[in-house]
Amino acid sequence: MKGLVIIPTFNEKENIENIIEKVFSLNEGFHVLIVDDNSPDGTADIVKKLMLKHDGLLAIEERQGKMGLGTAYIHGFKWALERDYELVYEMDADFSHRPKDLLELRSAIIEDGGDVAIGSRYINGVNVVNWPMSRVMLSYFASMYVRIITGMKIQDTTAGFKCYRRIVLETIDLDKIKFKGYAFQIEMKFRAWKHGFNVIERPIVFTDRRVGESKMSKGIIKEAVFGVLKMKIASLFTTYKQVEK
Repeated sequence: MKGLVIIPTFNEKENIENIIEKVFSLNEGFHVLIVDDNSPDGTADIVKKLMLKHDGLLAIEERQGKMGLGTAYIHGFKWALERDYELVYEMDADFSHRPKDLLELRSAIIEDGGDVAIGSRYINGVNVVNWPMSRVMLSYFASMYVRIITGMKIQDTTAGFKCYRRIVLETIDLDKIKFKGYAFQIEMKFRAWKHGFNVIERPIVFTDRRVGESKMSKGIIKEAVFGVLKMKIASLFTTYKQVEK
């Protein structure tokens, strides 16, 4: 199955070439789309030079400014749906997600019959490296909070390392996704789950970025906490089409 790895970027010049080359070194036919939010550090220029080397495998979509993680992925999803990609992956640029784990996500879809594959930090204990304990606890209990509110059985509800079958993205109304920050990851899982898609978690090791700046903020946390409640309430008045497989 033809797969596209979507990597949103904002000021990732220290990481972008290495992450792209690591993905291509897997030799599994992955294509890569960079969605760059007008990075002032020249991230896009680095990608454009690499496009000459990886002709037809690497593409970039440049946006006019920093508009949020969720809108970057939705931009990438729509780009993928306009082309013949059957598998669409989300991955960070900063090596917090190991490129080799793309193969685990691919296996969960192709071999195990998943519709959504999640690279999970919490399916087998807590597999996080370089985070302070306060950040680990925040993330872990955030996932627990989401499970309680939504009823989802997913252990890592906030995970951002995922793979979707094309049909999932075609079924979810991407124009109705409300969240722009990290809560976007929760909303996408919730909608896929409500539509009856098979969600599979695979254990990964998450390593916090070594270079560059974290994009986490208090506003993102607030969106997740209160947004999940609003999302759950809205779902009580929404009908989700169950996809026949």
